[in-house]
Amino acid sequence: MAQNDNVVAVILGGGAGSRLFPLTRERSKPAVPLGGKYRLIDVPVSNCINSGITQIFVLTQYNSASLNRHISQTYRFSNFSTGFVEILAAEQRRDSPGWFQGTADAVRQILPHLRDWRVRSLLILSGDHLYRMDYRRFLARHFETNADVTISVIPAKPDDAEGFGLLKTDENGRIIQFREKPKGEALAEMRVDTMQFSLSAEEAQKRPFLASMGIYVFDYEKLIELLKKHGSAMDFGGEIIPAAIDDCNVQAHLFNDYWEDIGTIRAFYEANLDLASPLPKFNFFNTDAPIYTRSRYLPPSKIHDCDVDNSMVSEGCILNGIRAVNSIIGLRSRIDKGAVIENSIIMGSDLYESIEEIRENVERSTPHVGIGKNTHIRKAIIDKNVRIGNDVRLLNESGAENHDAPDGSYFIREGIIIVPKNSVIADGTIV
Repeated sequence: MAQNDNVVAVILGGGAGSRLFPLTRERSKPAVPLGGKYRLIDVPVSNCINSGITQIFVLTQYNSASLNRHISQTYRFSNFSTGFVEILAAEQRRDSPGWFQGTADAVRQILPHLRDWRVRSLLILSGDHLYRMDYRRFLARHFETNADVTISVIPAKPDDAEGFGLLKTDENGRIIQFREKPKGEALAEMRVDTMQFSLSAEEAQKRPFLASMGIYVFDYEKLIELLKKHGSAMDFGGEIIPAAIDDCNVQAHLFNDYWEDIGTIRAFYEANLDLASPLPKFNFFNTDAPIYTRSRYLPPSKIHDCDVDNSMVSEGCILNGIRAVNSIIGLRSRIDKGAVIENSIIMGSDLYESIEEIRENVERSTPHVGIGKNTHIRKAIIDKNVRIGNDVRLLNESGAENHDAPDGSYFIREGIIIVPKNSVIADGTIV
């Protein structure tokens, strides 16, 4: 029997996702669209499938309807397989009357659902990271060192380090110190020589910290013991891991490839636009380890008289006489003549409007779903099912860093314009 036959994966859906607002206004973080046709949850689920791990639970409690629908429509294994991807929403029980209070508390509360799966090792993942990892290597490190806990770590730059849990190891890779998001002098004390992990001298100087990726493998019995022993602990990084170092074998597994925590609007925006670059840091065109998503059976995109450069265009789009540069154009996007899209993410639509519906829109002076004629959009994220009229200018010409439209039709975060799902932007609007 292979060692990963008794591995169950748990993907943490995260909290309210306030740093990704307004993209999380009507959906949980893992359900946020990515790269024109995917969702964030597709990344860890695909990594699991590609690693031969097919018993997967996804934990949610905020705005989970969209995520539930995506999971149920996308991941269906054979009737002759034991594989599944199942949503476990926060629930109130007699012995656990509260909602999830943190990462450790979430796993503690769902343990009753794991009892029948003969779990040997529990792989704990995050639902809002962009990376490609073969978890078999991670698990091999865990089993070879006879670890109680193994943490996947990545070398980090000083500017990024204070946002992560940082750690130190001995010469064998065993973790001897862990601090959650240290600052100032405490941060400086966590510097290490990352050349020991086969980094070049130049790279080690640039990235002198070891940061936890929030990806763990626990021996299942040891995890139960730790959660009982530290019954008031709510978080893995801040409480369970530091406590485990004292009396458990806690090992580090180095991951030295592209990894991005898509927890903020800025990180989400930059990671998406990089996907459209000539040599992206994360490559969807990898047939050895594909990223799976829902099959939609859409027609090929129609592109007429357009200038499209350094951009990704998803299925089912109708683009007529537009210019798009350094942009992502999502499923079923309809963009009319004369529109200019620059450095922007257009998430597309969940539906097509019929000719009759478009005629009714004209009679009501309501824009159709999509982007109207001669509209100019720059440095923006346009969420799904948005209606943007003709001659609109979404350019943030005032250079505002943060702003909320009084009617909630748009927001500006870190200089990026965000038009939330189902919003309507009238003809001639200037932002």
